[in-house]
Amino acid sequence: MSRFLVFGTAGLALLLAAGGLLYSFGPDERRARAASAPPDTTDTSGVYSQRAPSRNGIGKVYMGREISKVMGHRGANWLERPARAEKERPDLLVDSLPLGPSDTVADIGAGTGYLSFRVAPRVPQGNILAVDIQPEMLNMMRERIDERGVDNVTPIRGTVTDPQLPADSVDLAYMVDAYHEFSHPYEMMTALMEDLTPGGRVVLVEYPREDPSIPIKTLHKMTEAQAKKEMRAVGLEWVETKDMLPRQHFMVFRKPVE
Repeated sequence: MSRFLVFGTAGLALLLAAGGLLYSFGPDERRARAASAPPDTTDTSGVYSQRAPSRNGIGKVYMGREISKVMGHRGANWLERPARAEKERPDLLVDSLPLGPSDTVADIGAGTGYLSFRVAPRVPQGNILAVDIQPEMLNMMRERIDERGVDNVTPIRGTVTDPQLPADSVDLAYMVDAYHEFSHPYEMMTALMEDLTPGGRVVLVEYPREDPSIPIKTLHKMTEAQAKKEMRAVGLEWVETKDMLPRQHFMVFRKPVE
C-alpha cells in the first residue's frame, strides 16, 4: 500500500518539540514559525471539534485535548542543545527502547535526527526510518548522515496524516515530545498501525501534564491517562510506563498480534 507521511515535525505536526517549549519567541519568529507549518485541511470525520485557539494551541480538539502549535525548523538548534543530554537523558531513553539488532525502527518527528543517530548503532543490521514533514529538517539530517558516514538512517518525508512507510514493516516506532503537535493524530496513528508488524511496539515520550513543576507549556505536555486513551482509540494496547527519565513519561504500546 502506498501512502505518504508526515510526523515529522513541521508540524510533526510532528515535529520534535523544540524551541518554543521553554521560551517565548518574538513576533517575527512567531510569524516565521507559522509560515513554515503545513496548512491544515478541513476535517469531515467528526473526530475533532474546534474552538477559539488558546495562546499555544491551534483550537483543534481531539478527545478533550487541544492540539498544540508546532515547532518549525528554525528551532532546530534547540533540539541539539547541549543541556538536553543532562536534563532529558536521551542515553537512558535509547537504552530502554525494546530493540533487536535487525529491527526496522521509525523515528516519527525525527527533526535533525538527534535520536535517530543515537539509536542507529543499536540496530546494526536494521534501519532507522527518520520521518519528518519539514524538508528543511530532512536536509539537515542528510548533511549529518554524510558527515558521520551513517548508512542505516533513511530520511523520509511524511504528511500530516501519514508517515509514508511500507505496510507491516515497522518493528518499533517512537515519538519523542512530538505526538502532542500532530495536527491529525487519529489519521497519523491509524496509518502507523498499518505500518507496524503484528506485535510491533510504539513508544510515546511526553512531558507529564500531571507535574506542574516541569517548566514546559501546558499544551506541550500530556497526562498518561490521555495518552492511553488516544492510543487505545486506534487499537494499540498499553504495555507499560517506565519512570527512569528525569522529566518525561516513557509509555510503551503494542499492536495486537492477530
